[in-house]
Amino acid sequence: MSPAVFSHGDLRLYLLSLLAEAPQHGYGIIQALTDRTGGTYTPSAGTIYPRLAKLEEEGLVSKTVDGRTTIYAITDAGRAELTSREGDLAGIEAGLTDSVRLIANEVRQSVKEAMKSLRADFASAEKDDRAASKARPRTPGDDERIVSREEMHRADAVINAFRARVRTDLRTHVAQGGRLPASVVSELEDGLDAAARGITAALSTLSR
Repeated sequence: MSPAVFSHGDLRLYLLSLLAEAPQHGYGIIQALTDRTGGTYTPSAGTIYPRLAKLEEEGLVSKTVDGRTTIYAITDAGRAELTSREGDLAGIEAGLTDSVRLIANEVRQSVKEAMKSLRADFASAEKDDRAASKARPRTPGDDERIVSREEMHRADAVINAFRARVRTDLRTHVAQGGRLPASVVSELEDGLDAAARGITAALSTLSR
C-alpha cells in the first residue's frame, strides 16, 4: 500500500482515531501507522508533525510536553469530529484492511517464488555433485557429503518458509487491529530456543 491510500483529509482523520484510542507521542503514532498497514506505509516525521500541529491549531488535539517528550491527546472537539465522520472513518478502515489483505497475498506469492528458487538451487547443486562424482573415484564419504548437502538445502527451505509464514501471520494480525501480547512473543522465543537446543544436541551426538 502506498501513501496515496490516504487521500486528502484521510490521514488527518485517521490520526484523530488513533489518538481517540490513547494519548501518544509522535514516534508512537508513526509506529502505529506502520503496524496497521502491515509495514507498507511508514510516514516521515515531516508528514505527521505538521498535521498534528494543524489539529492542535483547530482545537481537535492538545499536547503536553514532558521533558523531551511531547504527548498528543484528542480533545472533546476532536471526538465530536470523529463522531460526525464515522462513515468516512469506516471507509478508511475498510481500505486499509483490503490493502493489508493484498499485501499478505503478495508475501505468500513471494514465499512460493522463493521456494521455487530454492528448489532450483537444490537441483543445480545435485547436478554439480553428479558431475563432480563422475570426474573422480567415489568414496563412502562422498555419499554422506552429498546427502548432507541435500538436507542442508532442505533445512534452509524449511527455515525460510517458517520465517515467512510466521512474519506474515503476525503482521497481518497486528495490521488488522489484533492484539499481540508479550506472552505470545515470549512463547515463540522459547519454542525457537528449545528447537535450536534440540538441534545442537542432536548434531553433537552425531559428531561423537
